[in-house]
Amino acid sequence: MNAGDVLLKLIDFYELLIIGYVIISWFRPRTGLLADAYATLGTITEPWLGIFRRIVPSIGMIDISPIVAIIALQLIQRVLASVFFR
Repeated sequence: MNAGDVLLKLIDFYELLIIGYVIISWFRPRTGLLADAYATLGTITEPWLGIFRRIVPSIGMIDISPIVAIIALQLIQRVLASVFFR
């Protein structure tokens, strides 16, 4: 496995972290293990999501910035794949 493979897998993993963060946010945990996981995932994903929250408006109470953030990661992943695997 070369550096390109590792980088692409890390992007896949980060996308999963964002999805996990979004799903846990639906439950709004206040205490316990789920709250700890939510806080940890927030620390990891909010820097990236925050960029898109400033750009993409919410639709009512629905925050679509995670969708846009994941699409941006997939575009980055495609560009990197074309660079590493020509």
